[in-house]
Amino acid sequence: MAYEANASQGSANPRLGSHVTRTVAGEQVRAFVPPRLPIQPPIELTGQRLGSLEAANRALGRLDGIDALLPDTTLFLYMYVRKEALLSSQIEGTQSSLSDLLLYELDEMPAVPLNDVAEVSNYVRALTHGLKRIREDDFPLSARLIREMHALLLAGGRGATMAPGEFRSSQNWLAGTRPGNAAFVPPPHELVPDLMSDLERFLHDESTYTPPLLKAAIAHVQFETIHPFLDGNGRLGRLLITLSLCSDSVLPEPSLYLSLYFKRNRSTYYDLLQQVRTHGAWEAWLDFFLDGVRETGQQAHATARSLVQLFEEDRLRIESLGRTANTGLRLHDHLKRHTFTSIRSAADALGLAYPTVRDRIGDLERLGIVAEVTGKARDRIWSYQRYVAMLAEGTEPL
Repeated sequence: MAYEANASQGSANPRLGSHVTRTVAGEQVRAFVPPRLPIQPPIELTGQRLGSLEAANRALGRLDGIDALLPDTTLFLYMYVRKEALLSSQIEGTQSSLSDLLLYELDEMPAVPLNDVAEVSNYVRALTHGLKRIREDDFPLSARLIREMHALLLAGGRGATMAPGEFRSSQNWLAGTRPGNAAFVPPPHELVPDLMSDLERFLHDESTYTPPLLKAAIAHVQFETIHPFLDGNGRLGRLLITLSLCSDSVLPEPSLYLSLYFKRNRSTYYDLLQQVRTHGAWEAWLDFFLDGVRETGQQAHATARSLVQLFEEDRLRIESLGRTANTGLRLHDHLKRHTFTSIRSAADALGLAYPTVRDRIGDLERLGIVAEVTGKARDRIWSYQRYVAMLAEGTEPL
């Protein structure tokens, strides 16, 4: 069946797409087929919406300024990528915490089922792979790259049986026990390749200019509407926002993550996605999205400033140790990169003797900088507690 462009059955509104009837599991359902991109009629960028776009772009500019605040932005990005992975997965129901993920990456047992934290870790792998392909391999943001990332996202655990890296070959649906009572039925599977090709063309269309932030917002909704995979669509659709902005060189680093905003406004987020499909209400979605970019950019900048203050306060406290301050400061630098650590792993990383690191861990514990988290007598783990707490704000499971 061919993919029909910008034609809504029974409607003169080209934004409303069309419906096709399919028999699924013995009952007839109406699957939605979105219109082609770009949006017709085009979005009007005037008045308040233009002001929102300018404010969102200023917030992105402040993210670039984080380089001037932090002595090592790789630490900030390392933790922020993991925070975004966690939040995006939580929107889908995963129960992991930031501490669970960091302990898992340290080969320690988290406090939740391994499948939950493995899914979050896979998100980090998928994002890292996508960014590497775009930035180092000069590979375009494309349906092929999206499939590569999907394969990593669903590697192992619960996702292994959901055709990792392959577009779906059957009908799916959202929010229902069966297609007949679902809140939304995406396009039939045979249309998915054409729909994804159209989305790819939109991402790289130079003949019709779309401001990069609006392009990322529109691409996210179109991807979620196509729902091209059996599982992982929500997480991958949110990843697409960051990848689109990095691909368009709007973000030099992956420093904008909207999942905390989406999580806090979860009901509105899902309602607006659906209103685009049912009413062509793109403007309401874009206003919400731009407010999220502005708010998230401001929060990230404020967090960076708070981290600078935290690191400086702790540095001064460690310097008060006197002759042992030098090794204490080296351990402090290690903890910035490895917020959970054992004495052995820190000793190996720093090239220091085990007793030396043990004593400095004790010093930092007395200063209130680190805290032991296992409660065990052996194989103990310490956390840079205020650093983790600062970044973990808003990441409590739903």
